[in-house]
Amino acid sequence: MADPILIVSHLSRSFTLRGADPVRAVDDASLSVTPGQIYGLVGPDGAGKTTTLRLIFGAYKPHGGTITIGGFSVTQQPEEARAVIGYLSQRFSHYEELTVLENIRFMAEVRGMSKEEWLPRARQDLAFVGLDAFEDRLARQLSGGMKQKLSLACALISRPRLLLLDEPTTGVDPITRQDFWQLIIRLAGEQGLAVLICTPYMDEASRCSRISFMRSGKIIREGSPRQLRDLLRGRVMELSGDPTNLLVQVARDDPDVQDVQRFGDRLHLKVALGQSAAVQARLTQQIPAAGGRIGRVELITPLLEDVFIDLTGAASSKIDTEDVSMKK
Repeated sequence: MADPILIVSHLSRSFTLRGADPVRAVDDASLSVTPGQIYGLVGPDGAGKTTTLRLIFGAYKPHGGTITIGGFSVTQQPEEARAVIGYLSQRFSHYEELTVLENIRFMAEVRGMSKEEWLPRARQDLAFVGLDAFEDRLARQLSGGMKQKLSLACALISRPRLLLLDEPTTGVDPITRQDFWQLIIRLAGEQGLAVLICTPYMDEASRCSRISFMRSGKIIREGSPRQLRDLLRGRVMELSGDPTNLLVQVARDDPDVQDVQRFGDRLHLKVALGQSAAVQARLTQQIPAAGGRIGRVELITPLLEDVFIDLTGAASSKIDTEDVSMKK
């Protein structure tokens, strides 16, 4: 395996709000990202994902821990470290009154690049993101998805080795979201770029090669999507039918059901290991006897949502998944 391009070790950062005690936004976070890897920081709003990214980028100074990018310390060698990075923020990072090509030119010249260097790169990047036919269009005339692709082209102009993406698909339509992810996968797979992406979307997390679940500034678990789902393998059942409230009550009363969560019109039940068949047999009898109808009750492959809820302790209160502020 290649050496990590990014190494974050025991990172911490606090903020003090007026009249309040300091809040630990990032708390002892450690991670590493290697070339060709898509690494996801996954968690709800306020988990510390954006703050972590801004610490890595150098926008904030850490109160503890170290960050090394391409062998350079972010605190001791900030210019050398930043030269390795391409950054795409939550908000569109471009100038509305400039054209597509002028936006890229501005970003390139800020980096000290000559026209002979940036122009061929810009046209290559615009073709890559699908904006080569729009280089003379004003940025304000672009759709939301096109603006985000322009931001990506701007981030790529310096040929970074590490790409930092802060919730890049928030607010864009599903087709554009899919297109954007295909670009990210190509950058990592074909060009060997290291990608660190913050996302609240579990379906996006499943596309990453490695993810960390974050909550309240802490990384609570790290692994590949498969490794994380394996934490609950053989312990999640899906139950559907009606009325839902009756299904919830009967499932909660089962001695081997440890948690009940709503997923739209379905319920996910966390059951004791090895007891799924017994739970299925009891529910199949008890729900019709109580006047309900069963559509489906069977063991399923756990979702990342199931794992996150279980790891954060939300499962103990048996609340709806809607009460955990994760975007689906």
